[in-house]
Amino acid sequence: MLFRMVKLRLLNTIAPVYFYTATVVTFTLHFLLFMPTVFQSPDEALNPTMLVHIGVFLFLIGNALGNYTMTIWYPSESANETVIPVCSPDCPDRIDAHYLLNGRHFCKVCKKVILKRDHHCFFTGNCIGNKNMRYFIMFSIYTSCCCLYSLVIGVAYLTTEYSISFENPLTFLTLLPLSTGYFFLGSISGLQFFLVIMLYVWLGIGLVSAGFCCQQLLLVARGQTWCELQKGQLSEGRGTWRANLTDVFGSRWALGLFLPVQTVETKPGNWQVYHDHKHD
Repeated sequence: MLFRMVKLRLLNTIAPVYFYTATVVTFTLHFLLFMPTVFQSPDEALNPTMLVHIGVFLFLIGNALGNYTMTIWYPSESANETVIPVCSPDCPDRIDAHYLLNGRHFCKVCKKVILKRDHHCFFTGNCIGNKNMRYFIMFSIYTSCCCLYSLVIGVAYLTTEYSISFENPLTFLTLLPLSTGYFFLGSISGLQFFLVIMLYVWLGIGLVSAGFCCQQLLLVARGQTWCELQKGQLSEGRGTWRANLTDVFGSRWALGLFLPVQTVETKPGNWQVYHDHKHD
C-alpha cells in the first residue's frame, strides 16, 4: 500500500508538469510555426484570416488555463474540519480516499477532508468537489476544444510544409509508425517527427478531456458524484436535472461558458444539512 501511495503522489506532481509543458509547447508551435506558415500572405504579415485564428486559439487556451487555475484556486476541502482521520493500512476503502459521513471523504493524497468529493484530479493536483466542479467541467471542455483545434491546424501545417496528404482516412493511423521508421532511417527531420508525435498527444488529450466532460455532465445532471457511483449509492431526492445543473453552474451559467469567472457560490452547509437529515 505504501508503494501505491508513493506512485499516486508522484503522479500528482508529474501530471501538472506534463500539462504545463504541453501547453507551452502548443503555444510556441502555434505562433512560431503554424500561424505564419498556414495563414501566410505575400502582401501583408498579419492578414484577417490569421488574426481570426489567433483570436480563436487565444480564447480557447485562455479559458482552459483560466478554468484550470480556478479549479486549483477554489479547493473543495472542508475549512471547519478539526479531526483528520488516520487510515490504517488495511482500510477497506479505496487507496486514494476514505469515506466519512455526511457526504465527506478524506483524500489520502491531499490529506484533507473533501466535501461532496467526486474524484482526485492528478492534472490539477487536488480533489474535485462541491466548490470546483464547475471549473473542472469547463476546463475539460476548453482543453478538449484547444487540443482538437491544434490537431486540425497541425494537420494543415504538415500538409502545407511537408506535402503530407490526409485525404485517405488510413493516413493518420499509419502516420506515427511510418514516421518513427523514417526518423530512425534519417529520411525525415527531428522537427517533423516531433510534430507527428504532438498530433497524437493533442488527439489523446482532446478525447480524454471530452470523455471526462461528458461523464461529469451526466453525473451532475443526476445529482451524483463519481464516488457515489462507485459505491452504488442512488441519487434519489436530489432534485431535477435542471436544478442539479443550476446548483453547479449557477444562475449566471451563460457567463461561465465564455469567461473563467465565479458564477455560483456553493455553500457547504446546505450539503451538510441535507445529509444530516438523510442519515437521521
